Amino acid sequence: MGGSAGDAAAPAGKLGVCGQNDGMNTPPSSPSPSQPRNPLHGLTLEAIIHALVAHFGWAGLAERIPLRCFASEPSVASSLKFLRKTPWAREKVEALYLFMQREVRRGQRTLPPPAQAGER
Repeated sequence: MGGSAGDAAAPAGKLGVCGQNDGMNTPPSSPSPSQPRNPLHGLTLEAIIHALVAHFGWAGLAERIPLRCFASEPSVASSLKFLRKTPWAREKVEALYLFMQREVRRGQRTLPPPAQAGER
């Protein structure tokens, strides 16, 4: 045997949400068989922050989650650095993202037209 067990392994990089590489802006894909019910699977933390900022703005984000990285000279880079080191804050950001997604979906629902009198 010529080499160690790690020779065949892919190079390790910084991992984001659900083991995805945070350096790539990949669109959310359909859930994989290993995590069929995880709505965050395939999303990077960077993509989540961009979506929240686009929806709420930095001021709205700081209002909902009072963190200095959102309130004082906010940037995606400083937010990523803080959230990667602070699990409780990252959980709050992920929860807000899921809440935002639910609200967006609720707003997009259309009700069927009401039935006319006399129709069955």
